[in-house]
Amino acid sequence: MGIDARWFPVRMDRSDGNRVGGMLSPDSRGLAGGEVYVEARCMKLLDDLMALDASTIPHGEINSDPKAVRLFRSRWLEFFTHVTPQAVVLIWLPVVAFFVILGVVRWPDGFSAIWFVAAFASGVALLWTLMEYILHRFVFHFEPRNKTQAQILFLFHGIHHFQPHIKTRLVMPPVVSVPLAIFFYVLFWLVLDVIAGAPYLLAPVMAGTILGYIAYDMVHYATHHLPMKGAVMRFLKRHHMEHHFRTPEMRFGVTTSMWDQVFRTEPPRETRSADRSVSSS
Repeated sequence: MGIDARWFPVRMDRSDGNRVGGMLSPDSRGLAGGEVYVEARCMKLLDDLMALDASTIPHGEINSDPKAVRLFRSRWLEFFTHVTPQAVVLIWLPVVAFFVILGVVRWPDGFSAIWFVAAFASGVALLWTLMEYILHRFVFHFEPRNKTQAQILFLFHGIHHFQPHIKTRLVMPPVVSVPLAIFFYVLFWLVLDVIAGAPYLLAPVMAGTILGYIAYDMVHYATHHLPMKGAVMRFLKRHHMEHHFRTPEMRFGVTTSMWDQVFRTEPPRETRSADRSVSSS
């Protein structure tokens, strides 16, 4: 049976390729010799490091074992795949405070504080929520074309769909979040400082974006493991559970469904009504 690559594994039974050592034939995929060599080396490295083969996991399978599946052979590497919500707060909240203070200190004389608040709020409500949607839809649910990509995507996100109940794999590990933060800092610097000539906006925007990320990890954890009070939080919980168990190719927003509605990955109203009726039955 082919594996649905919308979740994480590669389709190993594609009609346009043949198996060669567990990978699609280089000739059938039109890869140059150098690319084939690099891919083979990457696959060899992953095979040596990883404790499981993601491409063998059937489509849609959910593992309810209370014990977390081991991802790496190395005990040291495996340790870094488990992160608690408290760790996220302890690591990133001081970074938010740093950028807020930096932004206040460097705020130009004569500029209204309203623009500082607006820059901070845009980072929380607009930039982060859009980044959350884009990362979830186009990176974490990227359709892998070979076993190497399938293994990498399983490490990033597939394991969460396979074992959505494991508490220590619900928030982003620093080995992922730190490089992402550096990438987006450089991106914001290029846009706000180099292109727009407004370097004073960089710190408040970065502070707001990181706070949005913290909120994302906390909401994500809560949707899986905490009772939700209030209409908004109950909606977010239902929205994310339906992404997991009904429509893994839709409902990518976690802290908001706004971008799902903008980009039409929110199911039609009649479908949502049907989902709710089934969930309540």
